[in-house]
Amino acid sequence: MERTNLHLPRSQPEAQGIPSAAVINFLNAVKERNLELHSLMLLRHGQVVAEGWWKPYASDIPHMLFSLSKSFTSTAIGLAASEGKLSVDDTIVSFFPNDAPEEIEPNLSAMQIRHLLMMGTGHDSDTTSRLQLSEDGNWVKAFLEASVEHAPGTHFVYNSGATYMLSAILQKVTGQTLLEYLQPRLFEPLSIEGATWESCPRGINVGGWGLNITTEDIAKFGQLYLQKGVWNEQRLLLEEWVDEATSVQISNGDGGVSDWAQGYGYQFWRCRHGVYRGDGAFGQFCIVMPEQNAVLAMTSGTNDLQGVMDAVWDHLLPAMELSPLTPDQDSSAKLAAELQNLNLPLQRIQSDSPLEAAITGNEYKLEDNEQHWKSISMSFENNKAVITLRKSDNEYTTILGRGDWVEGITRLFQDVDTRVVSSFTWEKEDTLQLTLRFIETPFAITSRILFDGDHIIWNQKSNVLSDQSEIRGRITELA
Repeated sequence: MERTNLHLPRSQPEAQGIPSAAVINFLNAVKERNLELHSLMLLRHGQVVAEGWWKPYASDIPHMLFSLSKSFTSTAIGLAASEGKLSVDDTIVSFFPNDAPEEIEPNLSAMQIRHLLMMGTGHDSDTTSRLQLSEDGNWVKAFLEASVEHAPGTHFVYNSGATYMLSAILQKVTGQTLLEYLQPRLFEPLSIEGATWESCPRGINVGGWGLNITTEDIAKFGQLYLQKGVWNEQRLLLEEWVDEATSVQISNGDGGVSDWAQGYGYQFWRCRHGVYRGDGAFGQFCIVMPEQNAVLAMTSGTNDLQGVMDAVWDHLLPAMELSPLTPDQDSSAKLAAELQNLNLPLQRIQSDSPLEAAITGNEYKLEDNEQHWKSISMSFENNKAVITLRKSDNEYTTILGRGDWVEGITRLFQDVDTRVVSSFTWEKEDTLQLTLRFIETPFAITSRILFDGDHIIWNQKSNVLSDQSEIRGRITELA
């Protein structure tokens, strides 16, 4: 299929019926509520009218989608159904006779692909941890062995294991992974390049999370759905599938003011205001506003997803007019400047400390800790600090900028190369602050190291995870 242009067309907000002031008000609301957005891209009538990345995040950096991946998995099932490779009425056990229990209970026997799609499998709780803990790495078997307490289709439980099963079924009927299958059917037509997807131990893309793409890629996906499956005058998805996937298929609450209680489609959430969305943990969003002919893509590192959506409903959605607006050069210039200068605060409290010379080269032996780190050492030179952590036979070195970001690659927290930007400042003469941002993810870690004679107390916390730790250490002789 012929490729489209790599980038979406650009326009001014007023030309597409949105006051620049409304976007400014949204940015102000995000800032006032301390919502850590990493990027946004707002589309109206198919045109990008506002886009920005909070430095050190940038337009060409892919971002972990977490459960926003689910909407892409659902799309693959829609494509496979249109090709006759499967039907949403097919039962789950029919695809995996060798992995099903010897005695198949009635609720499991009745479970269909549509129940996986709507999160109505009948389980009482998410099966994901059961899958991940399976000793043989056979996630399909682990899913099929889980008790199904309710009749499928009658009980909503958000269940990433169900989305994994969609991926497993797709791979079973096509002989391709989810990523391979979507490549010519979705990613290439939308000019989505370099997509990656995490896999289970048996090589099946996990489906419910694990997809990594850029903000503009998310926006293209939302625009495809807004256009009812048509892209560049070619139909990629059946309109009937788009309508079905984004309509309420199962109740997930009593409505009200929560955007998690408006009903659930096929791996899409219904929202208030006639809106639907795909979303992922820590604020990864693809929000489609059909009545406004608009799409909003965002990546974030926040736990307040409702707060982000409330800011959209309060400031962006009601400001969209049917007709173009008179150009407002002052507001347009102000908005352009704000979008260009977006950044996450970089701490520059105290540039240096007399302690730097004294602690350079020291190795601090650490008490037992959950991360199994044995020792830490550090050195300072000009505008950089070098921190080295040791775990038994492994050594991890990170270079940090003095009040500025230094980009590098680390395996500090995962056994894969991960992009990181790092910075340090002194809070006080005896307290060193380190900030590490894993810029392809929502995650950032802030550490504070208090130096007290030969001892250190090292505290660290995440921007979105509840984990906090304190590790103590003391100087030891360098080997």
